[in-house]
Amino acid sequence: METVDIEAKRASVDFNEVLEQFIMDCKLRGLSEKTIIGYKSCISTFMNFLSTKGLSLGDVDNQVLKEFLGYLKFKRRIKHKTVKEYFSALSALYDYLAFEDKVKSNIILPFRKRYLRQYKDDFEDPQRKLLSIEEMARFVNSIMDPRDKAMVVLLAKTGIRRGELIRLDVDDIKWEDYSITLKPTPKRSNRVVFFDEEGAIVLRRWLKVREKLNPKDRALFISYNTLERISRNGVWNAIVKYAIRLGYHNPESPKLEDHFGPHCFRHWFTTWLLRNGMTREYVKELRGDKRKEAIDIYHHIDKEELRKAYLAYIPKLGV
Repeated sequence: METVDIEAKRASVDFNEVLEQFIMDCKLRGLSEKTIIGYKSCISTFMNFLSTKGLSLGDVDNQVLKEFLGYLKFKRRIKHKTVKEYFSALSALYDYLAFEDKVKSNIILPFRKRYLRQYKDDFEDPQRKLLSIEEMARFVNSIMDPRDKAMVVLLAKTGIRRGELIRLDVDDIKWEDYSITLKPTPKRSNRVVFFDEEGAIVLRRWLKVREKLNPKDRALFISYNTLERISRNGVWNAIVKYAIRLGYHNPESPKLEDHFGPHCFRHWFTTWLLRNGMTREYVKELRGDKRKEAIDIYHHIDKEELRKAYLAYIPKLGV
């Protein structure tokens, strides 16, 4: 019994040393005090769990992680969101341990992917920031730069992803029916999206400016500095600066609902089409969601009907 107590005390000392070193690493990396406090609480719980089993951090494997996950979910009855926070903290810890060569790799990453993945059956996380139509109109009309305005309106009016926006070329626009053909990607089924008269107005304005810049390739959206295809960071910076100005984006907040970036337009597009009455089937087609069932592969939606429905339900922003 005495030997067990001695081993438990040694393990406790080792855990405390590792935790202190990890906390110092977090501070050196500039993490916020709130984040560090959260990490410390979650990791302390995990270390106590290991202590009761006589295990060290190096002993942790998938079986131990499954037992800890079960402990959180079924014994302590912790909500899924909080469970994710626990494993986020553990991932940060094991990332540090791997960096310091104390363990071979961050074993938390594949475990989180398998057991804590969120499936998008209802499109988006409801906590993501959602602007009202009036707020989006205010956002769009606060932008004077023709390129930035065209990017924002196109994201809002089509619901395309940032990567899809970046890969657009001028020739992808079909002016006869106000449609755009996206480049093929593994994430998307339907590649044709539509825009309305407001989208056409801002696109034509930008194309006139773009032509005068004499860019190096056919990319629809280019960097003003290089005159080449705009980067992911270029799109992010172009959007976020206006969101910060209007109070839509708080870069200091850890809460998802306090952040507004490119993906929020896809959430806005989806939500307001549904709220305006468009059928889920049509919304999924416009989003390009992967077809999950065999019958979906054989079912084809008439493009002209889809275009008319789109024009009827897409919100107007007063451009």
